[in-house]
Amino acid sequence: MTDDRDHSRPSRAQRMIELGALSMSSERNGAVHTLRLSGDLDLATTKNVEAELKRVEAGDARTIVIDLSDLTFINSSGVHLLVDASLRSGADAKGLSLLRGSATVQRVLQICGVETALPFTD
Repeated sequence: MTDDRDHSRPSRAQRMIELGALSMSSERNGAVHTLRLSGDLDLATTKNVEAELKRVEAGDARTIVIDLSDLTFINSSGVHLLVDASLRSGADAKGLSLLRGSATVQRVLQICGVETALPFTD
């Protein structure tokens, strides 16, 4: 099966998703797809974020960026989601990059012992 799409032109698509205490924007720009999370990543919101992330992973973006810079809270459900995403990205050809969150978010990742294992780019 051949892919007849023109990959020389950058494509751009964006979705805004409101998930109660969390807002998520999902934006494709060329070969990079960025998920921007704002608010609380917890048990109530991780299922929807994971569904969007898996939808993006199933696409043809070469790089997936999860932007945590506007995240105000993360609990173990959110930590688990990030670790699983990192493990999945190591198993396929997609690159995953994380942009750091607030000091509070980074502290939770540090306490959980995963901060240095996650693919932060900044």
